Amino acid sequence: MIKYIYNYIKMKKYNFNPGPSILPKEVIEATAAACLDFQGSGLSLMETSHRAKNFQPVVDEAVALFKELLDIPEGYSVIFLGGGASLQFCMVPFNLLEKKAAYLNTGVWATKAEKEAKLFGEVVEVASSKDKNFTYIPRDFEIPTDADYLHVTTNNTIYGTELLHDVDSPIPVVADMSSDIFSRPLDVSKYGIIYGGAQKNLSMAGVTFVIIKEDLLGKVSRQIPTMLDYRTHVKKGSMFNTPPVVPIYCALENLKWIKRQGGVKAMEKLAIERAKIIYDEIDRNKLFMGTAEVDSRSRMNLTFVMVPEYQELQDEFLAFASEKGMVGVKGHRDVGGFRASCYNAMSIEGCQALAACMKEFEAKH
Repeated sequence: MIKYIYNYIKMKKYNFNPGPSILPKEVIEATAAACLDFQGSGLSLMETSHRAKNFQPVVDEAVALFKELLDIPEGYSVIFLGGGASLQFCMVPFNLLEKKAAYLNTGVWATKAEKEAKLFGEVVEVASSKDKNFTYIPRDFEIPTDADYLHVTTNNTIYGTELLHDVDSPIPVVADMSSDIFSRPLDVSKYGIIYGGAQKNLSMAGVTFVIIKEDLLGKVSRQIPTMLDYRTHVKKGSMFNTPPVVPIYCALENLKWIKRQGGVKAMEKLAIERAKIIYDEIDRNKLFMGTAEVDSRSRMNLTFVMVPEYQELQDEFLAFASEKGMVGVKGHRDVGGFRASCYNAMSIEGCQALAACMKEFEAKH
C-alpha cells in the first residue's frame, strides 16, 4: 500500500482543465513566494495594500507588458476588474449600446452575452452556429453598418471552435478573448474592446482584463452606475476600488513568462504544434472522432468523443486517462465526451502523453 501511494504521488500529472487551468510552474512558485513575503517586506502579498508604494509598480508593469506583447496602439487603456467575463456581458452594452448592437452567436458564452445586451437595446444576431450544436464558426455574415458594435467570442471552450483571424468590420468589434488571449498575434486596432476572465490563459481566477479604445466611451445617453462605467476605471488606473491584488500579480508573472518564451508569436507556434499532436491522434484513432468542423477547430480546447460503436467505453477511457495522469479531460456537461484544454502553459510533452494514452487505449480494445 505504501509503495502504491508513493507511486501515485510521484506520477506525472498533465493538467488539461478548461479553467481555472494550467499555469507555468515558475509563475505558480513566484506567486506563492509573494504570498509568503512580498518583495522582502515581511508582509504577504495577500495583506499588502493595493495603494502601497511597492504594489503600484505591479499594475504598471502588467499594463506595460500587455501593451508590449500585444502591440497595443496609442489611444487604448488596459484595466483590471472583478466580476469575470460574465460582468462584461452587461458592461459592454451599458457603455456602448445606444441604438443597436450586432452579435455573432457561436456558443453558450456568446448566447449569454447576447441575452444581456437585449436588456439595453436592439440586438441583431448576424449569424449563429446553433443549427449544428455550435460545431463551426459562421463565415461570410453581413455586419450592419448602423450598429454600435459587433460582439464576437473568439474561442468557444465548450464546443472546441475558434475564430483564428481578426474580423474586418465597418463598426467597432468587441471580443471576448477569455480563453485564447496571448495565444496568437492580434491587430488590436481592429477592436474597440477586448476582454476576458484571466483564469484560462493568463492568470489564476479572480481578475478580468479589459483592453479598451478610449474614444468609444461617453457616447451613450443613459446614465451609467459609477462602478459599471469604464471611464471610472480608466481614470483611476484600475484603482477606483480594491483590485484583486494576487491575481494581478500572478498575471504579471505570467506575462513575464510569455515574454521570456518569445512572446505571442512563440505562443502561437506552440499552440499549432500542440493541437496538431492531439488532432492527428483523434483523426487516426479508430475509437475517437472530433466534434468541431475541421476548419473551425480550436487550438485551445480540443473536443472529441467516442465513435458511435464504442460509446460504451467512454467512462472506461476517462478512468484509464486518469490513471495515466491526464487531469480534466472530461467534456463539458452540456456536450459530454472529452476535452483537452491546451493553453499556453501546456507542454508539448503533455500533448504527446495524451496522444500516447489514446493510442494505448485503442490497442487495449
